[in-house]
Amino acid sequence: MQTVLGEHFIGMYLYGSLASGDFDPHRSDIDFLVVTADELPDEMVSALEAMHTRITASSSMWAAKLEGSYLPRNALRRYDPTAAPCPTINEGRFYVARHGSDWIIQRHIIREEGVVLAGPAPQTLIDPIKPGDLRGAVRGILHEWWAPMLRDPAWLHGSEYQAYATLTMCRALHTLQYGTIASKPVAARWAQESLGERWGLLIERALAWQPGVQLDSLNETLDFICYTLERSQQFEMPTDEA
Repeated sequence: MQTVLGEHFIGMYLYGSLASGDFDPHRSDIDFLVVTADELPDEMVSALEAMHTRITASSSMWAAKLEGSYLPRNALRRYDPTAAPCPTINEGRFYVARHGSDWIIQRHIIREEGVVLAGPAPQTLIDPIKPGDLRGAVRGILHEWWAPMLRDPAWLHGSEYQAYATLTMCRALHTLQYGTIASKPVAARWAQESLGERWGLLIERALAWQPGVQLDSLNETLDFICYTLERSQQFEMPTDEA
């Protein structure tokens, strides 16, 4: 990858479960960020696409787990929804797209927990993210992505996505409560202790889920999403809070 990028390469970072220590080889992605000196020319984007096509076609069991972006240094310091689209790889699909508001959260995770594979410390590249900005990003994701699933739950018919949704709701509730980001397992254990018996079994089954296990928890998952959306209304506040 550094051979492809040459002098455009600034650094590479791992984040997500690999950084938090909660990596599960059966269900976790390999989240990475490559920071570039500036926007990449078209021919370099094409070379990256060819590289990722070769990786995806390889026999590596991890190839389909790669989820990452190539982001210019000036677009990383603060989240800007108008920033230029950047090269992205997700489960074998390479494309160029803008980052959504979830990158307020991802930037925080990279800054605070990112594992440096090469390059400067992420704290030198990313400004601190305020608790109010994290809460605002969570509310945005809940209403933009998850609320529509109450009307059209097509994504939620599979057990893997039911488990993912349940753990994501735990993480959202934890962020709304504390203004910081915890890993999904840590947030789930907190939710089990804090939310009482109503959601305990659903969360436990989501934590224990492995490929091939049927959850059959569609209705309970929808109820938990609805509960989280309702709880999020209690945290309406300006995003410039300390």
